[in-house]
Amino acid sequence: MQLRERINRVLIGQQSVVDQVLIALLAGGHVLLEGVPGLGKTLLVRSLAQGFGGQFRRIQFTPDLMPADVTGHAIYHMAESRFEVRRGPVFTNLLLADEINRAPAKTQAALLEVMQEQQVTIDGQTHSTPRPFMVLATQNPVEQEGTYPLPEAELDRFLLKVLIDFPSQQDEERLAAAASSGRIEQRLREGGEAVFSAAELAQLQALIPQIQVDQQVLSYAVRLVRATRESSQLRRAAGPRASIGLILAARAHALLDGRDFVLPDDIKGMAIPVMRHRVAVSPDMEIDGETADSVLAQIIESVEAPRL
Repeated sequence: MQLRERINRVLIGQQSVVDQVLIALLAGGHVLLEGVPGLGKTLLVRSLAQGFGGQFRRIQFTPDLMPADVTGHAIYHMAESRFEVRRGPVFTNLLLADEINRAPAKTQAALLEVMQEQQVTIDGQTHSTPRPFMVLATQNPVEQEGTYPLPEAELDRFLLKVLIDFPSQQDEERLAAAASSGRIEQRLREGGEAVFSAAELAQLQALIPQIQVDQQVLSYAVRLVRATRESSQLRRAAGPRASIGLILAARAHALLDGRDFVLPDDIKGMAIPVMRHRVAVSPDMEIDGETADSVLAQIIESVEAPRL
């Protein structure tokens, strides 16, 4: 896929992150990116938007950010005796919600409607966002002072939670050389024409429901999600949205690999990114140093995959 290659030329050493974000884009879902500052989260979104000719906007979430700063608001013109709607930054194709957990719950909730229904209600009127529409929200896992944890209802609206980690020694050397010489910014500026248009991306997204899912594979996906509800290692299990999201992500994974059918490996490969933000580890497991990823890995191994 040309878009994948273009992004990997700019975002060095994060191939799995790029693949997962592309899967969410194809599936029409949203992504929660978690990683320490300086790993290229904004760079990823900029190159992604440039690759398909889409509009890109960024909101820096802060404690004083208001919901109207996100969605927009209505202004009354006294001279003309009418209200005019000023649309907020959510009216775009790709929205980067930077450090989303810096804003209080009231402001975070401004994204609930637009993430679920791709529309915003301002002063009683409904306004649709451009298509395709995708939210990429970032949060810093280390610095927790002055942050507001995302509520479960909002976490559940993200198709994937993607962890962006430090690159390898070799990749970091390439990154340091490219960034310090200005080559990365130059590649962004000279990106050239988009790989495909927003309309062509919408056509690709329309192919996702046509990817075939065998009943045994579908059953495997649902069994994986339901296994979280039977685990004593978790205090919060994944809900039905996880089952839907897992099958959707697996279909997009298959399409990215050039297949028109889903394999059990597609389900297995997407299970942790789909479920890691929808579950919570029990206090006993946290004391033992277990994480959502490690507990989910054990659950996945305990569920037998179908042999096709």
